[in-house]
Amino acid sequence: MDRDKTLRNLLDRIKNGSLDVDQGLAALRDLPFLDIGHTKIDFHRALRNGFPEVIFAEGKTPEQVAEIFLRMKTHTHVLATRVPEEMARHVESVCPEVRYNALGRTLTLVQGELSYRKGEITIVTAGTSDLPVAEEARITCDMLGSRARIISDVGVAGVHRLLHHLEEIRKSPVIIVVAGMEGALASVVGGLVDRPLIATPTSVGYGANFAGLSALLGMLTSCAAGVSVVNIDNGFGAACAACRIHNLVETESPEA
Repeated sequence: MDRDKTLRNLLDRIKNGSLDVDQGLAALRDLPFLDIGHTKIDFHRALRNGFPEVIFAEGKTPEQVAEIFLRMKTHTHVLATRVPEEMARHVESVCPEVRYNALGRTLTLVQGELSYRKGEITIVTAGTSDLPVAEEARITCDMLGSRARIISDVGVAGVHRLLHHLEEIRKSPVIIVVAGMEGALASVVGGLVDRPLIATPTSVGYGANFAGLSALLGMLTSCAAGVSVVNIDNGFGAACAACRIHNLVETESPEA
């Protein structure tokens, strides 16, 4: 995750003579990207946009994902999303350091310790059925340097449950709202808080929900001002947006 520090350290070692030019060249060779045939691993992504490359496992073979983990783990922390259990077990067999989260379908490998920003992102779900998307968002936030917690099952069918947690939600620098059905929770929360809000529609719902389309359209047409919306079931995307905002909030804070 600290790719800029790695590059700076490498250049400092070349400058002070502890690493000769040929050794430095060998180390730099894999920094822009590493071509392993089926995949080109983008090691400079964190330098360009602040976040390292993340593995989208869906559609890949277990062998491909395992090889990517083995290549990436020598350079950075590693996160994979949409990982089925069978694939996770295969990766664990060749890379025992990984940790699988079955609910969020994420696979992670942490090198050393993660560095966290101040504060904690709050992820609010309408129902318990929305938890897989919320958990993907939580793990992603964690791997990108923002602590996050989940407040679940506080949808509009019993809005008093949401109001019970309102004061603690208002203390968060950024809020992610995860909801299926008609997606109304994003509008309700958006009308009660003054924080950036990332609305995340899920495919949870009956037939007229159209696999999340009703929630997506409901969130896009929210009457609450300032609500941003990501794609259906995209907990990863919601977390990335929230972490970018959280980073700006911390950077611009007088205490930072």
